[in-house]
Order: sequence, then structure tokens, then C-alpha cells
Amino acid sequence: MNKFGIGGSTSAIELAKIKPLQNSVKPIQKAEYKQRIYKICGLMKANNVKAIYVNAGANLLYFTGTHWNASERMVGAILLPNEQVHYIAPNFEKGTIQDFLEVEGEIHCWEEDENPQQLFFDILKDNHICDGEIQIDETTPFSIINGFSEQKETFKITIATALISECRMIKSAAEIAIMQHVMDITMEVQKAAARILRVGISAKEVENFIHEAHKKHGVSSGSYFCIVLFGVDSSFPHGVKNPKNLELNDIVLVDTGCQLYDYISDITRTYVFGEANELQRKIWNIEKETQQAAFEAAILGDSCSSIDEASRKTLEKHTLGPDYKLPGLPHRTGHGIGLQIHEYPYIVRGNNTNLKVGMTFSNEPMICVSNEFGIRLEDHIYMTQNGAKWFTEPAYSIENPFGVL
Repeated sequence: MNKFGIGGSTSAIELAKIKPLQNSVKPIQKAEYKQRIYKICGLMKANNVKAIYVNAGANLLYFTGTHWNASERMVGAILLPNEQVHYIAPNFEKGTIQDFLEVEGEIHCWEEDENPQQLFFDILKDNHICDGEIQIDETTPFSIINGFSEQKETFKITIATALISECRMIKSAAEIAIMQHVMDITMEVQKAAARILRVGISAKEVENFIHEAHKKHGVSSGSYFCIVLFGVDSSFPHGVKNPKNLELNDIVLVDTGCQLYDYISDITRTYVFGEANELQRKIWNIEKETQQAAFEAAILGDSCSSIDEASRKTLEKHTLGPDYKLPGLPHRTGHGIGLQIHEYPYIVRGNNTNLKVGMTFSNEPMICVSNEFGIRLEDHIYMTQNGAKWFTEPAYSIENPFGVL
């Protein structure tokens, strides 16, 4: 193994060494789900919204604690301003739905030959809601949304993005604690993955190791996702069809994360296996400078757009770009994270959402050099009353990414 912790070990040795990190984090508790419903009901009242439909998936989970994957069948919940929750589900799923509920509410069922959207409007009428604005979760499949349009009578149907995102963008202390723990796990996995590298190792072998290492750290599902790229493959932000094996002096890009108690980690490290050449070192150092500029632009009250603009100004100073041109940054600077790996707020030009305490998002202004390599350093930020804080410490250098002494 070199003095900076890259190479020299094996998967078996590293897996045997892993001891799960100590933690005291717990899943989100029932009281917090009720607080979330209380908050969105307050927003509904303030905006004169008569009802919100949240579909199966992350939004249903966020507000009610109900784990249910979205499908072609309508499964979800109606949130009313009086804090009542009314669930909608196929009749044959009623028993299972009851088993998954964290927040109490009446379950309204439809048979396979019935129209669930009509049931939705019947529930509203039964609760004396006969007109006004109702909002629909933006993740609801078009086939279901279209059914609302066909069944509407005197209602104004709009998208619920603004109100739902206002809730989900602001993370609680419990959410941030879970995210900190999973970020810490993935950082340890990143360090271990670097130690197993050798000439000729395949990307798949490293991915398999990362999956097992996450499991050894107590995440039973293993990796939530994993991208491992060597050399020129790293110039493609999300990978290639047939990844190449590792060669000496290749750039190594590892982007991975895990999920625990429904919350996700996501960390990318890019470094060299061997000795960096002049161009690799130059671009890596510009990437680090750009990531730091983005961090410094994360100021309470300023916009998400201002962070992306800071990234691009730094790159342009080094004659990269401009805008989304290569060599340079071809995508947004970052994305929100929580129950989903990509969620609001998005750190992109034109997003005038102001930064608030509790927001969490990635800082990853990747630099792509076509037909050569890509450098992505990705860490996440959470906003506190005292400003931006890192979940994980940024990379140290191209040859010593983890700051090994």
C-alpha cells in the first residue's frame, strides 16, 4: 500500500477489518410525521388549498411514514387542512396498507373495476369540499393525474410542488443526524475501496466490494448505488456501458452511497492510481478550488443559483467553459438530498430559491475533459444558523484524497 492509502490491500482483508461505526440515530418517529402534516396543513390554509393528494413513494413516506412503491394503481393519501389523512388503496391491498401505516387515517378502497379518481372526489364531498383549489403531488403518474382531470367538476387542479418542497427541503435535526451517520459510513467505505485497488482490477470488483462494505457497516441493503470509473471512462459523469479495468496512473472516480432509515448518502472521490500528470493535477486542483468557491457561496438568504454561478465564475477564471461547455462543468453544481438522492433544492442557474436553515444539498462541480478524464469531488452541505457546514471533509489532494498522514 502506498503511503496515502491507495492500493496494497485486498477485499478480504478490508472487509475483515470493518467494525460498524458507533451511533445513536433512530428512525423518524411518529411524532415527527404528525409535525410534518401540521406544517403542510398550515401552508394549505395560508394558500387557500382545500386538499393535497400525495402519491405512493417518497412524498407519501415523508408525510405519513407509509412505505409503498408507486405503480399504475392509485395508492396515496389525501391531506386536508384540518390535519385529517384519508388513504386511497385497492381493496385487496387494504390489510397490507393497514400494516404499513404510521399515521392514523381512514382507508378508502376501490375495486379493480372501479374508478379511484372518482373515489377521490367522493371523499372530498363527504368532507364538505365541493370547490376550490386542490393540489396533486408532482410525482403522480400522468395516467392518474389525467383521471383527475376527467373527473373534475368545480375544482381547480394544480401541482403541489411548492408546498411539498417547502416542507421537504427543510430537514429536521433527526433527519440530519441520520444523514450524517450514513455519510460517515460511506466515507469509510470510500477509504477502504481505495486500499483494494491494483492494476487490472475491474470496476465491477470494486463495486461488489463497496456493496459488501456498506453491509458490513450495518446497512443491510448494501450500496444504494455505485459508479466506479477508471481513466477516460471518468469523463462520462454517470458512467459507460463497458467500464475499463484499472491501469497505472489512471484517474479513479468512485461515486457511491447507501440508505438507512430511508435517508441516503452520496459521496464522490476522484484521485490518481499512481502518479498524476500535469493536466490531471491541474484540473484536480481547479475542481477543488471550484468546490470551495461553491461552499463559500452557500450563504443564508442568498439563492441556490448564486452557488452555481460561483462555480462557473471560478471555472471561467481558468478558461474552462463557459456555461455548460467542455472542458468544464456540463451539469448543475448540486442537488438536494434526503429521502431521495436527487430532490429539492437544485443548485442550478436560475433557481432563485433562498437558502434556509435545514437545507441539505450536494456540492459537486465536476470538470469533464473530453477523451481524457473527469474530476468530480462531491460532498454535501447542510445549512445551519451559523451558515454552511460540511457533512464530510473535502478531499485533500489528487494523490492523497483522504488526507492520510
